[in-house]
Amino acid sequence: MKNGIHPDYHRVVYRDRNADFAFLTRSTETSRNSIEWTDGQTYPVIDVQISSASHPFWTGRTRVLDTAGRIEKFRAKYARHGK
Repeated sequence: MKNGIHPDYHRVVYRDRNADFAFLTRSTETSRNSIEWTDGQTYPVIDVQISSASHPFWTGRTRVLDTAGRIEKFRAKYARHGK
């Protein structure tokens, strides 16, 4: 690798405040805020709005869509045009 052309790659904590979930990883992202991690070290913290702990797909809390009502509405709307 060439020196001086790559961004700083360091440890950061990503925190999902909605789910009270955080994880330590490596990233080029920076932050002015910091947090003390469980190992006693202080790392920059990046707050995210959604993570695997709060995303409906990963948590199993998906919304149920009323597809039957939508299909009936569509058929009723276009039934009069097909005759």
